[in-house]
Amino acid sequence: MFDKLDSTLEKYDELADLAADPDVIADQPRWQKIVKEMGELEPIVLKYREYKSVKKELADAKDMIENGYLSAEEKDLFKSEQTGLEPRVGELEDELKVLLLPKDPNDDKNVILEVRAGTGGEEAGLFAGDLLRMYMRYAERRGWKTELAGMSDTGLGAVKEAILMIKGRGAYSRLKYESGVHRVQRVPETESSGRVHTSAATVAVLPEIDDVDIEIDPNDVRVDVYRSTGHGGQSVNTTDSAVRLTHEPTGLVVTCQDEKSQIKNKDKAFKVLRARLYDLKMREQNKEISDARRSMVGSGDRSERIRTYNYPQGRVSDHRIGLTIYKLQTFMDGDIDEITSALITSDHAKRMSAAVE
Repeated sequence: MFDKLDSTLEKYDELADLAADPDVIADQPRWQKIVKEMGELEPIVLKYREYKSVKKELADAKDMIENGYLSAEEKDLFKSEQTGLEPRVGELEDELKVLLLPKDPNDDKNVILEVRAGTGGEEAGLFAGDLLRMYMRYAERRGWKTELAGMSDTGLGAVKEAILMIKGRGAYSRLKYESGVHRVQRVPETESSGRVHTSAATVAVLPEIDDVDIEIDPNDVRVDVYRSTGHGGQSVNTTDSAVRLTHEPTGLVVTCQDEKSQIKNKDKAFKVLRARLYDLKMREQNKEISDARRSMVGSGDRSERIRTYNYPQGRVSDHRIGLTIYKLQTFMDGDIDEITSALITSDHAKRMSAAVE
């Protein structure tokens, strides 16, 4: 590990020298590429420098205890410093191991998040709407931008299906763990006897894919336009602004109608199609990815779930890591970082363990 860290530090210093070279600065595309590479290495470099600094302080403290001409009071002072530094060395080593893990190339990409009602009738649709609002509020908390690419609802607040585009640095890195079946346990407003019902909604999180990452042959896509229904303001039912794309080779269908402009809806639909095709390609190429994502959407059955939202008890339980928090209301208001961060930590721990094996 330390050989890799030393070579990373050496490479970073070389890049820093290049970035300060007037000839390189004059070549802006090259300079920007160098600065970007430095930015990717910087978290590791800063952490490694901190680690080396703490190690030196610890070595100096030990040396003073063993070889210094110290009074009893001074020796106690250095021993206290040693006691405080030793666990920090271990913490920094663990942090460095995480930073050296292979990075998901999609982590910094924008997100296409799809929410669908599962089993549970109208209550499942209402819950899907609650999840959609939760993710929109979470995005707002993190300073990310959101755009609805399309939504199908019942007109009573229940969502059948919604596609939300989220733009922001690191969006995919934090939201990718949200894929799966989300189960809710609560008393529906229409339930007169007060009986708790169990319903489900599914969430799929896909990275937004650039044109260079996945090519789509226009001849493979059937484009249908029709009049929007539900959302879209004054243009609803007056112009053919809604767009439906059908990818003939795979049978994938994407519908977007949230914008008044047919061109904008078509652009969004192609982004969603590109993301779905990329996900399909990854699953076909890599069985490990396929196994991890094959239940991304699932059947929407109540028995399949990654997380349960229990309203009577005010709790949220993530079944993958066995974590339960009693902050349901704030969680539904978009404060989901406690569970998201725990999922990231768990994933890092598993990957570190696999790397050791």
